[in-house]
Amino acid sequence: MSELSIALLTYSTKPRGSVVHALSLAEALAQAGQRVTVWALGRGGDDAFFRPVDSLVEVRIVPFPDIAGEAVGPRIVRSIQVMAKAFDPAGYDVVHAQDCISANAADRCVRTVHHLDHFTTPELAACHERAIVAPHAHICVSAAVAGELLDGWGITATVIPNGVDAQRFSHAAGPAGAVVRATWRSRLGRYVLTVGGIEPRKGSLELLEAYALLHANLPDVRLVIAGGETLFDYRHYRARWELRATQLGIEPVVLGPVDHDTMPALVAAAGVFAFPSTKEGFGLAAMEALAAEVPLVMSNLPVLREIFTGTARFADGTVELAAQLNAALTEPATGAQEAGRLLAARHTWSAAAQRHLDLYQRFG
Repeated sequence: MSELSIALLTYSTKPRGSVVHALSLAEALAQAGQRVTVWALGRGGDDAFFRPVDSLVEVRIVPFPDIAGEAVGPRIVRSIQVMAKAFDPAGYDVVHAQDCISANAADRCVRTVHHLDHFTTPELAACHERAIVAPHAHICVSAAVAGELLDGWGITATVIPNGVDAQRFSHAAGPAGAVVRATWRSRLGRYVLTVGGIEPRKGSLELLEAYALLHANLPDVRLVIAGGETLFDYRHYRARWELRATQLGIEPVVLGPVDHDTMPALVAAAGVFAFPSTKEGFGLAAMEALAAEVPLVMSNLPVLREIFTGTARFADGTVELAAQLNAALTEPATGAQEAGRLLAARHTWSAAAQRHLDLYQRFG
């Protein structure tokens, strides 16, 4: 296969799913002999990604200073304009956008549709729609999302599941990670972990209600929330969440963004990983928990059933979510954890990169 010059575009340098996807795919493509550049907006003064990037990959960070009081809609428009002004597609054989902002900024691109949203902000709705209909080729990370794209827009997408850095999380679960795991457990005790911050799509209020029920039976178990970098303004939702926690008499531990190097041990030390999302495209954080052999409880969504059946407990509603969390914490381990470890190990970025290259050769 001849060398391609590939540009991967993403809207942020923060540790969100599509950003993780862009970086990991870029590294795997570069290791396969391709010439790869990752373009991103450097929000809030960022001049680098949240983690080191393989030196085989060229990184271009476009400055995107904050504007005090800027609303989401104008920020979306400005994001597109800044990226479009900085990015020159000339010289690239393939331009691959990972989100609606970067897809709107590129003239002609391949687009990964990680999940589909329904926005009420006019600028966001327009960004979302154009980023679906304008690209000349589409990738989805699950068949469920590809089905939504076909049903809603008549667009046929190529399904290429996410890879996962399984070794990083399995290493943290093994003897080499014992000291860091012990540090987290000493600090937090026994805990339910969720990753992704406090926002509607992550089912944060539903998890809070379920945890209150769990806490009544297992008062020593804490709820820990990690992550939370996002483009959107969820302050009102966060305020509702905090008020509800006070009303329920519970005190979750909100860690915020966690250092890339210590995240695997935080996951591996958890008693159970909760993934109560209301909408997902794949579930990368959940797959990382499987790599660490942590019991997994998640929403009963078609996309999650597609990917995680046989490796997770599924729940409909807060009562069942609480019951499944309780079972994961109190019942003996089952074969689901070993099945989960094997599933995560099969989702390699090298395999994902090869499938992307096959598509680039056809549509790039």
